[in-house]
Amino acid sequence: MTRTSPSLHRSSALAEGGSAPAHGTGPLTGAAAGRPAALPAALPAATALPALAAFDFPVAVMASELKTDGSTRVLAEAGEVDEIFPFASVTKPIVAWSALVAVERGLLDLEAPAQPGEARSMAGSCAVPAPAGSCAVPAPAGSCAVPAPAGSCAVPAPALTGATVRHLLAHASGIAFDSDAVLAVPGTRRIYSNRGIEILGERLEEATATPLERWIETTVLEPLGMSSVLVPGSPAHSGEGSARDLAVFARELAAPRLISADSAREATSVVFPGLDGILPGYGRQAPNDFGLGVEVRGRKRPHWTGTTSSPATFGHFGQSGSFIWVDPEARRQAVFLGARPFGRAHAAHWPELSDQILAL
Repeated sequence: MTRTSPSLHRSSALAEGGSAPAHGTGPLTGAAAGRPAALPAALPAATALPALAAFDFPVAVMASELKTDGSTRVLAEAGEVDEIFPFASVTKPIVAWSALVAVERGLLDLEAPAQPGEARSMAGSCAVPAPAGSCAVPAPAGSCAVPAPAGSCAVPAPALTGATVRHLLAHASGIAFDSDAVLAVPGTRRIYSNRGIEILGERLEEATATPLERWIETTVLEPLGMSSVLVPGSPAHSGEGSARDLAVFARELAAPRLISADSAREATSVVFPGLDGILPGYGRQAPNDFGLGVEVRGRKRPHWTGTTSSPATFGHFGQSGSFIWVDPEARRQAVFLGARPFGRAHAAHWPELSDQILAL
């Protein structure tokens, strides 16, 4: 997708008024895609969001309200909302949404094996199970694997036995953060994993027979008019774009048009409840709730959302100093992008900022 110039980014802003087409009726256009003729005036940032004074570097913030008629009202915008910033892990919900589109089109099954090619290679394979305590190297399709000697374990086994696409999306596959090492039985621990999302990307490419970047463009970015956004590399963290366009995606999370309401409800609710784990930057959480590609706030302490955020709040934050959240009980959505990686200022002042947005 060709990125437009910053002067054109306002064409993909949030809608004030207008209704969305029924799910599955084709590309969104006009106000239904989040492109109004004119934006309502947002409150001055210094008045509405005094917490922004704590960030002494370029940032961009968009906050909005989902009205009962389905339209969106911009509550506040601040900073360089049309400039390009890195998303880091805020990329993950966008990729997850594109995967859910594939599920609804019958191209991908949430219960399908997590490992790309596993569904094909298992049939007709003559791999011999490894003895207990050994590390077998997976066999190529049609070949016969020889188990590694007990105790050798020099080559980690990337096969995610028992893990599904659902496990990958919910960070419950057992795979390590950034390697193919399998650290737990699927569904028993919440191990936040960039590698798991990258495997999901491979699985999605296989299922759709489409390069991942192109699939994301045609199923999410282009239909929503997010012309500044690219996901040029890893589906776990390579996204970049403007806060204005990311706010359009926040609106999609709050009131889905690209996927059904049932699919969105499942994605934004806790999947595999009760799993403990580490939330990067915030330590161990018990439980560490996630949906499908999004984090669910629950009762986590400490946390990057507000002290007044409802337990149903969902979204994601990124190590680039980025966040996107939706509080369905408050009917509020917000995005934050910035020019400095996540650090003390973010940890200290994001909750205050979110509380101020919720109070608007």
